[in-house]
Amino acid sequence: MRRLFFAAFAYMIAGVASGLFYREFTKINDFPEGESTQLGLVHTHLLVLGFVVLLIVLLLEKAFALSESRLFGWFYWVYNAGLVLTSATLVWHGSLTVLGQESSKMIAGIAGTGHILLSAGMVLLFLALRTRLFAAKGTASEAPVMARV
Repeated sequence: MRRLFFAAFAYMIAGVASGLFYREFTKINDFPEGESTQLGLVHTHLLVLGFVVLLIVLLLEKAFALSESRLFGWFYWVYNAGLVLTSATLVWHGSLTVLGQESSKMIAGIAGTGHILLSAGMVLLFLALRTRLFAAKGTASEAPVMARV
């Protein structure tokens, strides 16, 4: 539970810092206001997919003891690797755009890998949640049956 709390806090700090970086980096490099760049997406990716999602997972952990599932550790590391990889490639691609340099297919491929890891992490989260929900439901429904006997 502690690692979820600290990871959510770290993503909140990184999300706010990335918003500051976006604003200042575009201003310093005289990037035209209103033109699109991937840097603007880093802020929301980190805040929503990092901070908010992990706070929700923290609540699920508190309610269902998700960490008792073997899949939870896999979720945690796969999801975080995907979010870090996705965010890093957004910064990389966005910085190149602001500097007026060409991006490459390699950056898109790495970002795609990050998104695949995020998706795999979500699947692992739901599998871990399912095992804990059914485990909790099974023990709760068996208790009244045994009490009747």
